[in-house]
Amino acid sequence: MNNLELKNRDLDVLWHPCTQMKDHETLPLIPIKKAYGVYLEDFEGNTYIDAVSSWWVNIFGHTNSYINEKIKEQLDTLEHVLLAGFTHEQVVILSERLVKLTPDGLEKCFYADNGSSAVEVALKMSYHAHKNDGKKKKIFVSLTNSYHGETIGALSVGDVELYKDTYAPLLIETLQTPVPKDMSAESAKEAASEFEKLCKNRADDISAIILEPLVQGAGYMHMYHPEFLVHVRDICNRYDVHLIADEVMVGFGRTGELFACQKANITPDFIVLSKGLTGGYLPLSVVLTTNDMYSKFYCDYNEHKAFLHSHSYTGNALACAAANATLDIFERDDVIEKNRKTSKYMGDKLERFKELKNVASIRQTGMICAVELKGYTSEQRIGLKVYQYGLDNGVLLRPLGHIVYFMPPYIITNEEIDKMMDTAYEAIELLP
Repeated sequence: MNNLELKNRDLDVLWHPCTQMKDHETLPLIPIKKAYGVYLEDFEGNTYIDAVSSWWVNIFGHTNSYINEKIKEQLDTLEHVLLAGFTHEQVVILSERLVKLTPDGLEKCFYADNGSSAVEVALKMSYHAHKNDGKKKKIFVSLTNSYHGETIGALSVGDVELYKDTYAPLLIETLQTPVPKDMSAESAKEAASEFEKLCKNRADDISAIILEPLVQGAGYMHMYHPEFLVHVRDICNRYDVHLIADEVMVGFGRTGELFACQKANITPDFIVLSKGLTGGYLPLSVVLTTNDMYSKFYCDYNEHKAFLHSHSYTGNALACAAANATLDIFERDDVIEKNRKTSKYMGDKLERFKELKNVASIRQTGMICAVELKGYTSEQRIGLKVYQYGLDNGVLLRPLGHIVYFMPPYIITNEEIDKMMDTAYEAIELLP
């Protein structure tokens, strides 16, 4: 097998996500034979530093020996069992651990298969909880510039103009409130004031606000101050509006704490987790909520009051084993403290990008760094040029339009950071 053969076979039968397939008439598709640590390797022995953790999931790199071992052990015992009327050890252990690790007051776990599905769970749970209390609150609020996934409900609460324009007739009714314009405490206060004005007028209709704490991932890595979360939590309490924290991307150590909400010392009504939950090995997501929320559905048989949601692979045993192994590594290796040191090194390297004439700004939250470029139109597709330069020089960079970002596995070394960020610097410097 070689790169060309597998690429041609792929293009005969596959339709790739987030891809204009016609681009692959000129843009090389990279077949990967194996991966280890921060590296991907193709069939011709070329290696690429995975600077985006394969869409933000492989937090401990590829083919981690410990996670491998734990999945293999589970494979010989139980691969899957339905979670309706049955349970298994891995899902119970994982749930107990998540309850202890997440912000205080989140006591119950409901599992799904991926981040978008978990967002759907949280939205439905919020609406249904109000309904069981006799309230008709069907409106959801999200932040401008937000992204929460690509199922219909998740798309509805996002604020991606292209998606909204394309699928508008299919989407549920939502409202947007301004995201803080920058990382200052003053901007956080201003944005919170706008949300409160909305609640004053529409609280009787609003079920919940959903937000990505601290960093809007697909929203060009826009970042804001933790104080915004404190204000929003207070407003939600006063207006009987639920707070849904979508930590699919920022959860599990990306921001400098295990969970981003811990930066603000708040407890949401729902926290949505996926991606890093299994170390990038298998699809799994979970919504954690409070005992109070759980109690609203707990009753003698009533088909209208019971929560209505199920997936065939809910709480899959292999995925839960991977998740437990991932949490073992956090406990064993003092990952959060190591990440803070790595973040400091990345931040120091990031400063150099200010020298470039086509850089508008830089920003960082924990293990997430972003470089915002200026002076380009979307038609120029500068992100594609940076992507191609990265591949040509052994680094997988996948810019978000005019934003070049770094979100590598936590195990990356300083030398690998140098290679990753120096390659991006050169790519930006060479742009017209």
